Amino acid sequence: MIIVLCVGVSGFILGRLSNSEEYRPAIRMFESKTYDRAPMVIGGKVVASKNGTKYHFPWCSGARTMSDANKVWFDSEENARAAGYTPAGNCKGLK
Repeated sequence: MIIVLCVGVSGFILGRLSNSEEYRPAIRMFESKTYDRAPMVIGGKVVASKNGTKYHFPWCSGARTMSDANKVWFDSEENARAAGYTPAGNCKGLK
């Protein structure tokens, strides 16, 4: 019984030691580079997709993933609601 216990404990210890010697590359930090991006063309205050039911602010992730051909622009949230759109839940600040 003592031999089985010693083999188990030594196996556990050796396993822990071998895991700590795992190769981990050093973390290097670089200065951030800025890239010229095309300016965001804003034709109104909120945008919706022709194929969707939600409206977004232009800087929200849902608006950025829409293709330009599918974007419908509205001057206000009220105009978007009047057209049958509802606010996107993941776009903070929409009522």
